[in-house]
Amino acid sequence: MRHERGSVPGVPGVPSTTYGVVDPAAARRAFALERFPVPADLADRVDWFWIVRWDLPAGESFTQTVIPHPCVNLVAEPSGFAAYGIPEGLFDRTLVGAGIAVAAKLRPGALSVPRGTSVPSSGVLGAGADEAGERALALAERGDDEAAVRVLIDLLRERLAPDQHLAQVSRVLDAATSGELGPHARVADLARVAGTSTRSLQRLLGERLGVGPKWVLQRHRVHLAAELLAQDPGRDLSALAVGVGYYDQAHLAVDFVSVTGHTPGAYARRCAESRARLLELVSS
Repeated sequence: MRHERGSVPGVPGVPSTTYGVVDPAAARRAFALERFPVPADLADRVDWFWIVRWDLPAGESFTQTVIPHPCVNLVAEPSGFAAYGIPEGLFDRTLVGAGIAVAAKLRPGALSVPRGTSVPSSGVLGAGADEAGERALALAERGDDEAAVRVLIDLLRERLAPDQHLAQVSRVLDAATSGELGPHARVADLARVAGTSTRSLQRLLGERLGVGPKWVLQRHRVHLAAELLAQDPGRDLSALAVGVGYYDQAHLAVDFVSVTGHTPGAYARRCAESRARLLELVSS
């Protein structure tokens, strides 16, 4: 089974999957997410750009939960332009009223922000970064999404330089998530891809990501399992467990509960209910 590099039709390089978005059918009823491709010269530092919009009826709210990826997101919204490190657990965001956010999902290791924290963009990208975020947000609010993304592209071209270790981190993460090593990959396999020892790999990812290679492998497996259950809630759980890299359903359940707070079966039922409600809404 492979990772999220399938692309949006007509937009090469932008994934069509919803890895990390808990209950994506419910999310589709609450907000619109659009992703934008990355210029070739930034592809080693940025995965994609994204814009989220929502407009909820008065008195209603929606809480979206995300299973975090091992990377930093730069997010511009009315409250400011900030760099968000990997959350310690699940990330929850409650939406009310109408709003918009313009952001960049960086490649793992492209920028270091301590886990569970966020810092003003100027603190990691230098003076003037906050103003660039304000410009990008203002353009998106006027409906000029392409121009908004170009502001972030120009900022990151100028301020986010690659370094000697970034390619090594990217190689390891790509090997872990692409299916290259097979579903039962181990830390030693990642170290071999990196051309280093397991201890050196643990130190490298700890310094650049704030997590270790075992965390990376587990998180990908849970991301993949959740994505597949959202696509097909009736999927056989035993076959799913083996397909994403576990030896049996019980081992999948342990990691799935520790990451999401739900058993795979409960998550599948939640996704099935949300898909049914979305289908009713679309057909009505």
